[in-house]
Amino acid sequence: MARVLLIEDDPAVQKGVTLALRRRGHDTEVAGSGETGLLALDRYRPDLVLLDLMLPQMSGLEVCRRIRESRQVPIIILSARGDELDMVVGLEAGADDYIVKPASGEILEARMKAVLRRVAPAQESDRPVAGAEDFAALTIDRTSLVVAKNGTELALAPSELKLLLFLSAAPGQVYSRQQLLEQVWEHSFYGDVRLVDACVMRLRAKIEDDPRAPGYIQTVRGFGYRFGPLG
Repeated sequence: MARVLLIEDDPAVQKGVTLALRRRGHDTEVAGSGETGLLALDRYRPDLVLLDLMLPQMSGLEVCRRIRESRQVPIIILSARGDELDMVVGLEAGADDYIVKPASGEILEARMKAVLRRVAPAQESDRPVAGAEDFAALTIDRTSLVVAKNGTELALAPSELKLLLFLSAAPGQVYSRQQLLEQVWEHSFYGDVRLVDACVMRLRAKIEDDPRAPGYIQTVRGFGYRFGPLG
């Protein structure tokens, strides 16, 4: 069971999503605006946030950015906007996933489970748990799920952390966007590879000296991404 904060102003969507989640055993809190949603974060302490984009006054994108300024709680955007630009902008604002409304309870449940599993990837891995590993200026601790650069801990969102853990577990190995989508986001059939590109962009901004000339997360043109090799 997860504690889910739904930030949504449409009463019909509030009712439908809340009912679907409670039927599956989740505890749900509803906020009808971005402002009340931000206030509820401290009081309710959700495991996951479902966030509408088209909120009155403070937009969902602004809410997403404000949450990311101080918190790494998983965020799934739940929006009626399904065009590519809206999706990319939402993911670049820091969301971990994007679902187009209307969505069935089964889709919500599957995507929520996938995002929540990213919070503790080391516990699910079949690999033996290792301690901290150094990659140039980057230190990745798979036990504590802490990433630091030059000794300073980095605040990574769940998707960013899991992507980094996955790629750095096999330095030099090239993965296609579809492979990363399936392994990190667990989207086998209904996912979108733009999730991968948006997450790579955010991750590079946090770990690279120069995101335009990345050393850690490298693009292999025509194939996908790899970790290193580091010079």
